[in-house]
Amino acid sequence: MVITGQYDGTDSSEYDYIRRHHKHEVRENQCTSSIVKHIKAPVHLVWSLVRRFDQPQKYKPFVSGCNVQGDLEIGSVREVNVRSGLPATTSMERLELLNEEEHILGMRIVGGDHRLRVSLFSLTHTHTSQTSALCDDNYSADSNYSSIITLHPEIIDERPGTLVIESFVVDVPNGNTKDETCYFVEALIKCNLKSLADVSGRLAVQDRTESIVGV
Repeated sequence: MVITGQYDGTDSSEYDYIRRHHKHEVRENQCTSSIVKHIKAPVHLVWSLVRRFDQPQKYKPFVSGCNVQGDLEIGSVREVNVRSGLPATTSMERLELLNEEEHILGMRIVGGDHRLRVSLFSLTHTHTSQTSALCDDNYSADSNYSSIITLHPEIIDERPGTLVIESFVVDVPNGNTKDETCYFVEALIKCNLKSLADVSGRLAVQDRTESIVGV
């Protein structure tokens, strides 16, 4: 589910979480959006993946590795290695926010060898043509991309689940509209969140199985 910033009939709790935790200062030449994902796994399992700023490859399918500068504190910078086949090989990202109690992580892209400083590591082959359209010479290297991801407990099918919300703000490239830019970035984030749901779901099944065996 994608929320563009105005109330559209979305569940009131989701809207409240977005209003509380996903505040971005958006300039005229920028776009912003929030993506919602319901995951059939408890918060502590999902957070165990999301909080690892030093190991995004645990659930981001197009990350091959990561090196971190710093002690995993606010201001730490990671160099993400992107898998071959994408229009980038590295992305430099700074940890802006980490709240262990409320399960919040914020980051900003501060460098890399791609023209579009967004989460290219979450790209799928389906979106290759869209990437080409946005990674042209008219796009500034300083796209001011930042994102916030929050996790919230909920019940799904009578089991502990997690509501995941990820929001972003990014510059709109010259020659592209806000809608085009948002659509592109949303597609990238959706890919990451789908993978997060898959990995978390497997961990949840494993956790339940081990609990039964241990009885």
